[in-house]
Amino acid sequence: MDETGSGRIVVGVSGSLGSLAALHRAVAEARDTGAEVLAVLAWEPAGGEFAYRRAPSPPLLTEGRRLAKERLRTAMDTAFGASWSAGRLRAQAICGTPGEALVQTADREDDLLVVGAGQRGLLRRALRRSTSRYCLAHATCPVLAVPPSPLQRDLATVHRRNTWWLPLHPRRLGEDTPQLPRG
Repeated sequence: MDETGSGRIVVGVSGSLGSLAALHRAVAEARDTGAEVLAVLAWEPAGGEFAYRRAPSPPLLTEGRRLAKERLRTAMDTAFGASWSAGRLRAQAICGTPGEALVQTADREDDLLVVGAGQRGLLRRALRRSTSRYCLAHATCPVLAVPPSPLQRDLATVHRRNTWWLPLHPRRLGEDTPQLPRG
């Protein structure tokens, strides 16, 4: 990306906390470089692309597109409030798998692709492909993988303790997660 601001920053948005952190990081990068930001939400038809090809239903596709645009608008409003439409920030919902849609969108040499690198356990990794790993492996432009916020770990701890009806001590938040030894 050059310093004149002609570059573009493509950022994957799903509405998750990790994607919102990536969106904020992309906007911060754009402020520094003068680049345009394109927030992309990738969506697939109900049942996936294969199921849609077997039994196409244009009304179902139209409804899926509408819901994706609504989810993208909600994510943008969550991140920036009603003022997000101002400036060099655009949002687009694209039909396709997240990794492929982001890599195809960030197809220019001077693009920067920003994705959230969410915390992934073994079970999640086995059940679902990682969008950030796909982008890092296949993108033709630089990729910035934004790590999850430490607050996200604390939120996961609260959620886990609430799920199992365990007592929650606010002063000991984060103690459930292993810490690196000091020294």
